[in-house]
Amino acid sequence: MQIQDLPYPDPGVPDARSGPRFLWWLFRNQLGGQLKALAWGLVHFVSVASLPFCVGLAIQAVVDRSGGRLALAGGLLAVACAGNALGDTFLHRAAVTNWIGAAARVQQLLARKAALLGSALTRRVAAGEVVAVSTGDVEKIGWFVEALSRFTAAAVTIVLVCVGLVLYQPALGVIVAVGLPVLALAVLPLLPRATRRADFQREKAGRATELASDTVAGLRVLRGIGGEELFLDRYRRASQEVRHAAVRSARMWALIAAIQVLLPGLLLIAVVWYGVHLARDGRIAVGELVTAYSSIMLLTYPLRHFEEIAMAYSFSRPSARRAAGVLSLERAVDDRGTDGSRAADLPSGDLYDPATGLLAPAGSFTAVVCGDPDAAGRLAERLGGHPSEAGTSVLLGGVPLDGLPLDTARTAVLVQDKDPVLLSGTLRELLDVPNSGAVGTAEALAAAQCADVLAALAQGSLDAADPMDALITERGRSLSGGQRQRLALARSLVTDPEVLVLDEPTSAVDSHTEARIAEGLRELRAGRTTVVFTSSPLLLDRAERVVLVHEGEVTAVGVHRELLHKEPLYRAVVTRETDEETALRDAARARAGLESRLDAEARQNAEARGGRGSRLGDDAPQTGAARLDALEEIEESA
Repeated sequence: MQIQDLPYPDPGVPDARSGPRFLWWLFRNQLGGQLKALAWGLVHFVSVASLPFCVGLAIQAVVDRSGGRLALAGGLLAVACAGNALGDTFLHRAAVTNWIGAAARVQQLLARKAALLGSALTRRVAAGEVVAVSTGDVEKIGWFVEALSRFTAAAVTIVLVCVGLVLYQPALGVIVAVGLPVLALAVLPLLPRATRRADFQREKAGRATELASDTVAGLRVLRGIGGEELFLDRYRRASQEVRHAAVRSARMWALIAAIQVLLPGLLLIAVVWYGVHLARDGRIAVGELVTAYSSIMLLTYPLRHFEEIAMAYSFSRPSARRAAGVLSLERAVDDRGTDGSRAADLPSGDLYDPATGLLAPAGSFTAVVCGDPDAAGRLAERLGGHPSEAGTSVLLGGVPLDGLPLDTARTAVLVQDKDPVLLSGTLRELLDVPNSGAVGTAEALAAAQCADVLAALAQGSLDAADPMDALITERGRSLSGGQRQRLALARSLVTDPEVLVLDEPTSAVDSHTEARIAEGLRELRAGRTTVVFTSSPLLLDRAERVVLVHEGEVTAVGVHRELLHKEPLYRAVVTRETDEETALRDAARARAGLESRLDAEARQNAEARGGRGSRLGDDAPQTGAARLDALEEIEESA
């Protein structure tokens, strides 16, 4: 695999049962790159390890005054240096390629999983956790994959050097062969504590990332209510906790590094001390002593890779576990569906939710009123194919929506939530989405009342003469909330799905624009199923069918004006009346009705009595008193 081959045509199906299994799966999928890195690593480390033998051979040749052996030593030294340079260069190249390849594979897998789960991902995993997995954890996993081949090459080299020393000079070789494994394993008791501290640091960092994400997302609102300092203080405290955790983790790794330096130094002292005694006794030559000394000096280099692989595994294991946790999430059913239908064979018909009893007839403009915004958001997501907690699925034309292939379900039903995201890029790229071709860009922008948005983009762009080529910043932060909503609505209208579900699409738009959007939406979506979650009277008045959902079930169905007069709960949600205001309004209506009835009765009595003025005058006080008593009773009840 070469870097230019990325991204992978197919990243594969990961083994997400555990973190170590996921790492092993990554290793197996990059076996060719790992073997290449191992081969170049052996060339590099063996060349480094052979330098002491060449130096020892040269010194002994000088002592023995042998020009031939000195020339041989010089030639071997040149070959070793060339192998060192060549091996180091291509080892680095192969190892970095493995790192980038592993990171790219994991990121592709995470992106594919996010696309598969959609909005369900952030309901099952915190947003900060997802960000941390796709950034920091991917880097740590790639680090372990990169370091693995270098560690293997270093371990093989150490074994070869120990065997060579034992054969070359048994007296010193045995000491080195016994001491090096002790050096390599000396830090093992410290690794669990170092791993726990690294995990704690990672947990704190994820929490800080989540706080930062929440703060940035709600910064405009926080500034409006003067609460940005409160959230910034919370982030400062979380940041300090991350710093303290990082310092504690660094102290442990510094201790491990110090041991990796101290113990080889002690071994070197022991070997030199013992070698000097052997040289004094004439049991070894000077060249052999220099060879043993130089070998131990250079072996501290491959020994450092034992520390690196320990650190890489300690950091990557929890990262791999978290990545595997995200990758193990699944939809309620197999995304391939059960009937093998294609996206071209879209189901059609009524949209029905068995959990609430909500019915949106095919081809109609249905408005849904729900007093709880969170419940409305969950219901909108369920209409998009996410089953309820009870496992019930929404039916489209009698077909369970979550039983369809994912691409078919998303082509049939499009859900725009109350906070749609605008990706950075030009407006033309924003509206370049999969569509039926029946709705043009100009028609969608006109229906969503985006004329002023186009003018603002053209005015704010220095390079683009056409507003469609104007750049939109990340998440559309350069636009107002109403402008973002209208562009998102235009994008949804261009898609022209069989069923369009909109959750509060005009909550940030003024009433005049909202009225025009309601009319444009109804005209453009004529003959297509449209479901709008809203409490706006302007949208409700344009709907062909209005459904009131209360406490998880449908309680009333009708048209806006009819429900406004007949359903107190509907009226309270739409007009936002309090109980006291409702009681006063009902009392006023009752009083006006009573006054009208009493006036009619008085006129009838006067007409019936005709010229009996004396008797009418006697009865008039009684009628007035009765009327006053009735009005007082109404006011007391109110």
